[in-house]
Amino acid sequence: MLEGDPPEFLVRGATGLSRAAGPDFKSIFTVSLDEPGVQAMAGTYRMDGNTLAFRPQFPLEPGVTYRAEFRLGDERARAVFAIPKPDVVPSTHVLNIYPTTSVLPENTLKLYIHFSAPIARGGAYRWIHLIDDTGAEVQLPFLELDEELWDPQFQRLTVLFDPGRIKRELVPNQEMGPPLVAGRTYTLVIDQGWPDVRGAPLREGAQKKFKVGPPDRVALDLKNWKVTAPNGATRQPVMLDFPEPIDQALLERLIAVTDASGQAVRGAVNLDRGETRWMFTPELAWRNGSYLLVIPSTLEDLAGNMVGRLFDVDTFDRVQQHITVETHTLAFTVAR
Repeated sequence: MLEGDPPEFLVRGATGLSRAAGPDFKSIFTVSLDEPGVQAMAGTYRMDGNTLAFRPQFPLEPGVTYRAEFRLGDERARAVFAIPKPDVVPSTHVLNIYPTTSVLPENTLKLYIHFSAPIARGGAYRWIHLIDDTGAEVQLPFLELDEELWDPQFQRLTVLFDPGRIKRELVPNQEMGPPLVAGRTYTLVIDQGWPDVRGAPLREGAQKKFKVGPPDRVALDLKNWKVTAPNGATRQPVMLDFPEPIDQALLERLIAVTDASGQAVRGAVNLDRGETRWMFTPELAWRNGSYLLVIPSTLEDLAGNMVGRLFDVDTFDRVQQHITVETHTLAFTVAR
């Protein structure tokens, strides 16, 4: 008799098992998906008295039907087991869509979608739509990568606009035009059906409506940035203001704070004013003295322009291969 007792499948009462001397369990007992032409699952076998047990190498998936087959001499058994799919209440939702500003440059390079819980991998682009101000869906605005750009927790997806349509000298740009057009309004739509890792759809869909301004083809220049120093003996944040929004993910992790001896200051980063303000709050109160904001040249604005370098270069080579990462500093002084 075949039994399904997850995480194992069992054969009980087969008389041939007690007479077999060292049987090849793989040749007499197999478990697979209940579909034609599929391979048997990998796993381990064990004998317990007159019971043969098979434990799959990987956990069984809820909502999937499996087939177990036993063949030994004249004894045959076959059974199908459905692993129940648990009822899950939709709870995952979109926390934020970056950039948060309501006006994006025509050559915006990327968007970030943040979720409250891990999302299932694969098929992300079927759940994301870009709708123009006529109500039509923009065709192929994104670079649809097989390896989706998730953070390690699968809670932040990076969505790239197709660089071939952004860079002016490339064929996709000349034939299809840019995915965003200055002067027009667009809505990014995220479908409610997007499943999380539990298989549950989102609690609700999400939208981001924005206008498109002229393209941004100006490199970042630290001379236009403003540092506001905190007071000593406090945990007030040091603030750095920009004349334009900066890439949210890079802004949160790339800028460091060091003291006069070069030691890193530990603390937390927050962004404000549509990613035009960076704020760093130290873990401990500031001591009087000199400090530096250490800024790598790879920090980007919304169009991918870096410190001293434009994104819209002459060729579509992998830009990072030709860049020597430099660091720049902005000084500030803490005093009572």
